[in-house]
Amino acid sequence: MNRRLLRSRTDRVICGVCGGLARFFGLDSSSIRIAMVLLTLLGGMSIFVYLIMCLIIPEE
Repeated sequence: MNRRLLRSRTDRVICGVCGGLARFFGLDSSSIRIAMVLLTLLGGMSIFVYLIMCLIIPEE
């Protein structure tokens, strides 16, 4: 199976990063979004990491 990490064009709120991560790992995109928000609020991830992922991960 040839799976690639791509930003989603259809399941997106801002850049499609969470939708792409959810598709890659086979999870629900809502759970990925909640985890991202919690990690950002608790200091485990910054907004800059999300923005870097928007730039690095190609769009499908």
